[in-house]
Order: sequence, then C-alpha cells, then structure tokens
Amino acid sequence: MSDGKLIDLSHTVEHGMITYKGLPAPIICDYLSREASRERYAAGTEFQIGKIEMVANTGTYLDSPFHRYPGGDDLSQLKLKTLADLDCVVARVTNRAIDRLPIDLATLRGKALLIHTGWDAHWRTDQYFENHPHLTGGLAEQLVDAGVTLVGIDSFNIDSTDDGTRPVHSALLGAGVPIVEHMRGLDAVPEHGARFFAVPVKVKGMGTFPVRAFAKL
Repeated sequence: MSDGKLIDLSHTVEHGMITYKGLPAPIICDYLSREASRERYAAGTEFQIGKIEMVANTGTYLDSPFHRYPGGDDLSQLKLKTLADLDCVVARVTNRAIDRLPIDLATLRGKALLIHTGWDAHWRTDQYFENHPHLTGGLAEQLVDAGVTLVGIDSFNIDSTDDGTRPVHSALLGAGVPIVEHMRGLDAVPEHGARFFAVPVKVKGMGTFPVRAFAKL
C-alpha cells in the first residue's frame, strides 16, 4: 500500500552547468526583471518572466523514439501511460558494462525499470563523464522482449560512449520505449512497490526534454 511519500529523482537545472560533455550549458536569465516590470503594473505589483536557452539534453531528461528515429514518436506523441504512474522495479548494479540484472526480466512487462548504479554521486565532476556504467545492446534487446515500458538510469549515458554505435538507444527507442538519463537518488527507492513519473513538456518536433522525475511510495 502506497503511503504517498514522493522522492525526487531529478537533478536541478542551473545556469552554466554541464550535463553532457561537449554540449553547451544552459543560460538562465530574466526576460523581464521585477525592477523593469514595475513600470507596467500598479504600485506594489511586480513580476519576473524568466528566459532559458538550452539544448534538450540538459539535467535529467527523457528520450523519445524521435530522438533516434525520424519516424518515431516525438514528445507530443508520447502516451501518458508510458510516462506516469508506472509500477517500477529498481535494479541495483555495480559493474560498468551491464549485461545482466539481478531480477527476473519476465516481471518487467508494462513496468518502468530504473537502473541504480550510484554514478549520480559524481554529478558535476570530471569523473561523471568517464568510464560510466551503461547497458549493453544485448541486455537492451532482452528488455524489449520482456515488454518493459520505460528504462531509466542514474548515469551519464545508458549506452557506452566509447564509440558511436549506441545499440541501447537503438533497441529501446526503436521499440517505442522511452529512456530517462541522468537520474539521481535511486538509493531511496525500494526495489519493488513504488510508482514512477517522468513527464516532459508536450513539444512537437522534439525528441528529448528535461523531466521532473519522481517516485511515489
């Protein structure tokens, strides 16, 4: 039985931070400052309108099939049932190339699988970008066969970045399975029994966007 506790599984997006080495940091500023807004409103009334310039792969984000395939569903086409209120399973692993999980894959049909590696401890350090844990293409294909609905990981990339092949993205997104990368806090989520939510903004023609990922216990 859920007790309603919510666990935040997302990193905070901050001005100047680097999520993915080689991609630009977000620029966060005022479009309309509180001071400037005073000229537009009655005395004692002021507002701030913010402005952010960023690439889609910023913070904790979700990849839709369109990220990998031109004919795949983009963010606006994703079904909420694949993103929200999902029964989730947390798999705890420590090896770098993850080719098997300490769970029965047959139990994953219709569920979100969250891979807890602990790599989020290196967030915003140089180590975060090097030798990160990742799934193998073979395991990704097994997850597709098992009928998983969504896969998340608390690491730099769900794929190895040693080359440009990206078999995990190809297998999962090719099967319509969204991916959530750069998660945090999975140590606080039980292996079974939580519900998972990771809903991006409904943007047409875009394949990736930050999410406020969280688990409900």
